[in-house]
Amino acid sequence: MTPYGSFTFFIILAVLLAPTAVLGLMGKRFHTYNMVITVIALGLIFASSLKQAAALSLFTVWQVVLIQSYISYRKKSNSNGVFYGAVILSILPLVLYKLLPYFSDVNFIGFLGISYLTFKGTQLVMETRDGLIKKNPPLSRLLYFILFFPTISSGPIDRYRRFEKDMAVEMPGEQYKLLLYEGINKIFRGFLYKYIIGYSINHYFIANLRFIAHSHLENHLYYMYAYSLYLFFDFAGYSAFAVGVSYIMGIKSPENFNKPFISRNIKDFWNRWHMSLSFWFRDYVYMRFVFWMTKKKWTKNRNLLSNLGYILLFLLMGVWHGLEMQYIIYGIYHAVLMVAYNSFEQLNKKHKWWPQNKWTNAISIVITFHFICFGFYIFSGQLFHKGA
Repeated sequence: MTPYGSFTFFIILAVLLAPTAVLGLMGKRFHTYNMVITVIALGLIFASSLKQAAALSLFTVWQVVLIQSYISYRKKSNSNGVFYGAVILSILPLVLYKLLPYFSDVNFIGFLGISYLTFKGTQLVMETRDGLIKKNPPLSRLLYFILFFPTISSGPIDRYRRFEKDMAVEMPGEQYKLLLYEGINKIFRGFLYKYIIGYSINHYFIANLRFIAHSHLENHLYYMYAYSLYLFFDFAGYSAFAVGVSYIMGIKSPENFNKPFISRNIKDFWNRWHMSLSFWFRDYVYMRFVFWMTKKKWTKNRNLLSNLGYILLFLLMGVWHGLEMQYIIYGIYHAVLMVAYNSFEQLNKKHKWWPQNKWTNAISIVITFHFICFGFYIFSGQLFHKGA
């Protein structure tokens, strides 16, 4: 059963979450019950594929043993080699899952949500290295964090320390009432985005482009803008479901979108689009790369450091989506945009070519929107389609 993919799923979810809401409104703790319904929900999600269920189970054991082993090790020592080994082992299942289809028809490693669960595990290893996590989490809490079902398939990507704080909060009934209201509101917004606006764009416009567009160029332009809007409303709708259900369960999972199409530049866009993913890459790839390069004193040029970091970040983000041509070029495209904007921003600080006012902000939003849409056009693969 696909999470949030049918009304049947929502009906089952409502039944499972009803006791959570009752307990919350009474001011009683409900996380133990939520752990139980997480197991039930995962059973429903993976019931149709025993292979995926087995892969998820093995992956979870792998990550838990690795995380707890590294936390125990970190209390006594702090070797670079052991840390790098732990990170490699953490991402190894995801790497194999991405690479195996190119060498074999059999892929026994993959399951729904492997990428997002990998990010959680790798994050725990890295934060342990940084001294932010100093003791082994209780096994039940660690499993609950990794397997938290509302966000398992496509995020948002939560951070363990933030998740743990929510788990520890004693929440009065009145406070939970507000959280419940917010959660339900987000779920209804998800229906509006995904099943009304997103569905309408795809079903009534994109699917009928051959009748709407009067030329080859029009077809491509209409598709580019329509696909960009569809992608946003479909994904933002899913994210609203995930965050809304999380709120009902007493966990404030991070938001994934913040009006991305009113971004004033490409940096602003990546602070608004798929935020949990972009912030993860920023914190655990970009910042660490820049820190490492600075420590090694390979260059003192901060602008060059930033640009190299952006190139690495977006190449990895493109490869993470897949090794197909459109994803690689999508990553390169955004790397070029970030480097170009970063260089322009540095020069503009000196020469004041582009002042900040309401008119330049409006123009910046329009320009950025078109660049973003062209990026999504690349991402869609339509640019490389044989019929294009």
